[in-house]
Amino acid sequence: MNKIVVGLSGGVDSSAAAAILHHQGYEVVGLTLWLMKGKGQCCSEGMVDAAKICEQLGVPHHIVDSRDVFQASIVDYLVGGYSAGITPLPCSQCNKTVKFGPMLKYAREELGIEKIATGHYARVTYDTQTGRTQLLRAVDPEKDQSYFLYDLTQDLLAGTEFPLGEITKRETRRIAAEFGLTTAEKPESQDLCLVESNGSMRSFLDKYIAPQKGEIVDKDGRVLGQHDGVHHYTIGQRKGLGIAAPDPLYVIELDAARNRVIVGDRLLAANSECHVQKVNWVSVAQPTAPIRAGVQIRYRSHPVPATVIPLESSQEAENASGTRVKLIFDEPQLSITPGQAAVWYDGEVLLGGGIIERQATEKTS
Repeated sequence: MNKIVVGLSGGVDSSAAAAILHHQGYEVVGLTLWLMKGKGQCCSEGMVDAAKICEQLGVPHHIVDSRDVFQASIVDYLVGGYSAGITPLPCSQCNKTVKFGPMLKYAREELGIEKIATGHYARVTYDTQTGRTQLLRAVDPEKDQSYFLYDLTQDLLAGTEFPLGEITKRETRRIAAEFGLTTAEKPESQDLCLVESNGSMRSFLDKYIAPQKGEIVDKDGRVLGQHDGVHHYTIGQRKGLGIAAPDPLYVIELDAARNRVIVGDRLLAANSECHVQKVNWVSVAQPTAPIRAGVQIRYRSHPVPATVIPLESSQEAENASGTRVKLIFDEPQLSITPGQAAVWYDGEVLLGGGIIERQATEKTS
């Protein structure tokens, strides 16, 4: 019988994934990572619900204390980024560093099991021509989570199953109900567990970063208002600025060193290009020439046409951030946010992705 370790957060998606594999004849072992204390999935409440699912299915359940690595890799990473005036994306780093990597290592080294599975909405396939495991979008476009998985290595992708990649969220709920899972009607979780646990990102950050009043200025330095901390703002933000102006204003820069939030009109907020660091080429090997792709700069955004230009190896060697690319968009884009991920696709195939850099953006004229 095939054995598989299923990552269980205590939500309906991972529960259904475990039930589907169990029904298919796999010898399932549940594994929950204890990331932090509190409410929500991946927390104390989630561990209890995960244990209940394993009891229902009659499978063993393991819990691994991952609080230290979560604190160092995610919490400290977030706090440091927001303090420096960028908006980090924790989910992709968490998936690689905290979840998939440690789970697969635990499965292989502690349990002697070669494969893991999760409740993410994505698909993997093997390309015999290139010898690479490819990452594909999920069938359900509303739930596709491939964007958050762009940083997974070939080994992690090859060792992972995504049972929900071929079905919709509605079907997942139906399957969970048919199996009588206790999580079948559990409410949808937040995209970010720290928000779910703390109520809001602002509440989370306020625990770690002290308020510091500063100025909201335009590009010429004219003072338009006051703020209580640059960590409360993000590039492209339009609402909640507290400024009366004839036309909408957007955050165009965060100057943490001078404790300033710089705002401008829509034209100033749009960019036609950016540089991306810490690039991971997923479904294809790193190209040596520019390629065309559909680029997604936020989880909920639609891919837009752009040219992806690999930077020369000499430039990479001089830059500690590793492999880098330059993105040139066919049309200027709003809210190209440093710290967030840019991920590029060829149709449903995820080609690669990385972290948007603060510098090297070019304003539209």
